[in-house]
Amino acid sequence: MAIHVKRAYRYRFYPTDAQAAELSRTFGCVRKVYNMALAARTEAWARQERVNYNQSSAMLTAWKKTEELAFLSEVSSVPLQQALRHLQGAFTNFFSKRAKYPRFKSKRRSRASAEYTSSAFTFGDGRLKLAKMAGPLDIVWSRPLPEGSAPTTVTVSRDAAGRWFVSMLCDDPTVKPLAATDTAVGIDVGLDHLLALSTGEKIANPRHERRGRARLAKAQRNCARKEKGSANREKARRKVARIHARITDRRRDGLHKLTTRLVRENQTLVIEDLTVRNMVRNRKLARAISDAAWAEFRSLLEYKAAWYGRDVVVVDRFFPSSKLCSHCGALQDRMPLYVRTWTCDCGTVHDRDVNAAKNLLAAGLAVSVCGAGVRPQRRTPGGRSATKQKIPRREP
Repeated sequence: MAIHVKRAYRYRFYPTDAQAAELSRTFGCVRKVYNMALAARTEAWARQERVNYNQSSAMLTAWKKTEELAFLSEVSSVPLQQALRHLQGAFTNFFSKRAKYPRFKSKRRSRASAEYTSSAFTFGDGRLKLAKMAGPLDIVWSRPLPEGSAPTTVTVSRDAAGRWFVSMLCDDPTVKPLAATDTAVGIDVGLDHLLALSTGEKIANPRHERRGRARLAKAQRNCARKEKGSANREKARRKVARIHARITDRRRDGLHKLTTRLVRENQTLVIEDLTVRNMVRNRKLARAISDAAWAEFRSLLEYKAAWYGRDVVVVDRFFPSSKLCSHCGALQDRMPLYVRTWTCDCGTVHDRDVNAAKNLLAAGLAVSVCGAGVRPQRRTPGGRSATKQKIPRREP
């Protein structure tokens, strides 16, 4: 089955002083327009009125004509219009109950970015030139764009470490479904090992944050000693941000390689539906869970499986994968976290994580065979989810 994939290719670039100043002004104007439009729509909502994108766009035109906001005309109008479209999307998600009410953008905490559509940039022969700029950006082409594809949208951003990136969204005809296989794997995430597979393989947890913790703590102490608002404090803050960025880059690179390998090797991948948001409330494990990035792992796995024609089955979080014997089906009464290996009454010795992965695989295949929903179901019309069936206890 042919699929249509739009893919973003991100590259680092090094702007000139003039380009950096122009982009910084654009970032500030985008944030200003977004916050003003959000305030206007919030006030209208209090008056029980609805403001749509067209009305917000008319407001932007009126704002540019005032003396106080005349500086909005000094930057390209396309990123400002895109900010209004993003706000409209945020309200659409809010009214559809997919997200919370939109929040105002902060100068220091929000992502500094601007989005340009095809009318605001020119691209050709490896040269990208944005509107209101005299010359092209100095981009480091770490990999080529798909042959015959041209970017439809360009997003320029600057991270907390002061690095500049350009992201190009374009059609990628190279993404095609892989040849179907009959292999399936159950995946149990953990902290001692990042993943345990039903095949018995265990993937080590690289613990990127722990590896950089001493260096990060030293940089944070150094930053705290600097006077607030001083140039030295800004330099120290940027050093802290660079360490964080290095940790994040390493983690993301490892997850990309791991998820790509799993998707290429297996037709069906079974994972557990974990509420990471609630799990990080555990003060003793919050840092380790965040460092493992289970939510990002699942996100990468799901979209790559959709690209390449693979199936991801999500088993209900209440399925007793760790307490269930994968050999005879007996259910243990208790299984504390400190128990890493255990012996069933049938004589089978289990590694806790590998046993859980095997049980997840069996439950996931049952979901596929029974036709139950891929997502865990809390209230199933006419019966319970296939992964919520009561498992009989084995008689002694």
